[in-house]
Amino acid sequence: MISRTNYTIQQSPHFELLSENQKEKIFNGMMRTLQYTGAHVHHEGARELFKKAGCKVDGITVYFPPEVILNALSTVPPVTEIFPWDGDESKKIIIEKKRSYFGPGPTPPNFIDTDTLERRKYLRKDASLVARVCDALPNIGYVQSLGSISDVTNGLADIYEFADMIRNTTTPIMSWSFTRDGCHDIHRVGIAMAGGEEEFKQRPNYVFYGEPISPLVSDFHAIDKCMYCAEHRIPQVYSPCAIGGGTVPASHAGQIVVALSESMVGVIAAQLINPGTCVIIGGVQSILDMKCSIYSYGAPELSLLSAALTEMVHYCNLPMYSTAGCTDTKKMDIQSALEASLSINAAMMSGANFVHDCGYTESGLTGDIFQTVMDDEIIGMARIIEKGVEVNEETLAVDQIANVGPGGHYLYEDHTMKHFRNHWMPTLMDRNSYEDWNQQGSKTMKERILEKTRDLIENYEGPREKVPQKADKEIEKILEEAEKREASKNDK
Repeated sequence: MISRTNYTIQQSPHFELLSENQKEKIFNGMMRTLQYTGAHVHHEGARELFKKAGCKVDGITVYFPPEVILNALSTVPPVTEIFPWDGDESKKIIIEKKRSYFGPGPTPPNFIDTDTLERRKYLRKDASLVARVCDALPNIGYVQSLGSISDVTNGLADIYEFADMIRNTTTPIMSWSFTRDGCHDIHRVGIAMAGGEEEFKQRPNYVFYGEPISPLVSDFHAIDKCMYCAEHRIPQVYSPCAIGGGTVPASHAGQIVVALSESMVGVIAAQLINPGTCVIIGGVQSILDMKCSIYSYGAPELSLLSAALTEMVHYCNLPMYSTAGCTDTKKMDIQSALEASLSINAAMMSGANFVHDCGYTESGLTGDIFQTVMDDEIIGMARIIEKGVEVNEETLAVDQIANVGPGGHYLYEDHTMKHFRNHWMPTLMDRNSYEDWNQQGSKTMKERILEKTRDLIENYEGPREKVPQKADKEIEKILEEAEKREASKNDK
């Protein structure tokens, strides 16, 4: 008898854009860039760290020899886990190759008001709202804020955002901060929600997001926060926002070389400080629209570049931070659905790990939770395609086909009752007959999205009442101390 033990292996239809030869050439391009062009590092401590590791340092420019790069890549862990603070294992994130999680993005200055549908400044109350809605969406795997708070003390938007979000969702969060102080505040909140420092080390409940500057610049705060996360073994992102034809070459291969090189500086720093620290790279990759002078979040090049960079990041055995679910149009509409669908499907099929910006409109300047809710539906559809076709004796159904025979039907078959539940069921898409659709109010897709989102806002309570009282008090204390720190800075 012939064994079929590997019969269902590699059933997921992930695509690849690059040949092995192309990957090798891009990887070597990154190595040459870091060795001979180098990167600006605006941090004396980081430059000293690199120098001790064998890098050449000339002023603020650091040149990285191949062995330093390869040594760093050899110690990044293949698997890292991020945990919901309430212990719900169904929301646990496993960071490993080809496993994808989708979420919103951070820091747009504007937000679409959920009552008036008008664009306004992002407010503190929006962070809680976004977290609570995302907590209810089954296809959102991690949470970011969709904005930067405008109505709190200047310099403290980061900590207020994180404090409010983590108390309104058990879905793991990706945080950010302006400086090391904010990074430390966020870490303290994460520890409070985990129940202690050792508990946080064993079960981290957030990932920290940091961003170098294209082309080839690690500014002081970016690398300083990277070093803090490495010191405390906090899983982190270190990825640029590269603009093809603006801050990086207009050729796609050249853009990928620069983006890889910029991220690699953070990878090397983190591994030199604490080998085995999780570092995720990648970032937003798109082009400068030379006609409109905007960084296009809806361009097909975003999907192409993100998918290609995903392959290169995985070639380096690192996890990928990608981009999808976003649009250049100003409000959720047909254009936003088209652009989001293309990018979400490409991100899913490329196997990117963290895919952010679901809910970005206006080329990243405005967050729209309605767009996020629509994206959740699109992600669910793409997830079905990503699962592929399971092939075994049960699913081949040869015996059932023989039992029913030509001209029969499968409605009453036990096999049908068992397997139809695996079919994807929409929550927003319309499949009704015209008569049923008309009887139910003739609602358009936009109307159904508004109705669903507002229902979640009004009726989904989220986990706020489950937050331990001790953790809640500690968070308020951290916020008070941050306020005092900022006030003392202003007094000087």
